[in-house]
Amino acid sequence: QVQLVESGGGLVQAGGSLRLSCVASGRTFSSYTMGWFRQAPGKKREFVAAITWRGRNTYYADSVKGRFTISNDNAKNTVYLQMNSLKPEDTAVYYCAAEVGIVVVHTESSYNYWGQGTQVTVSS
Repeated sequence: QVQLVESGGGLVQAGGSLRLSCVASGRTFSSYTMGWFRQAPGKKREFVAAITWRGRNTYYADSVKGRFTISNDNAKNTVYLQMNSLKPEDTAVYYCAAEVGIVVVHTESSYNYWGQGTQVTVSS
């Protein structure tokens, strides 16, 4: 059974930075696609970023391009989301997601495995 555990969320002022981590366990993740999604209050969950574990291709939502960076550490089975120049509109619960193989990365239904989420709050 795949388990994903996020950490690193918190409260930060606008313009600040946070790094989220997602530790994956239960499988060998060399062929997985890993994604980050977020859900703000009253809004649908939306795609943020994704990375193919083996190919290390990265994908970003337009709203975070140039500010967020997704990366992974194979040895630690961990995916990171470095978030810089944070804005109040980045406030949301951030979720890590995983799926085997190459998927349509920005589509929520592409992923079968999800973490519990970590809260990110950006104050103005």
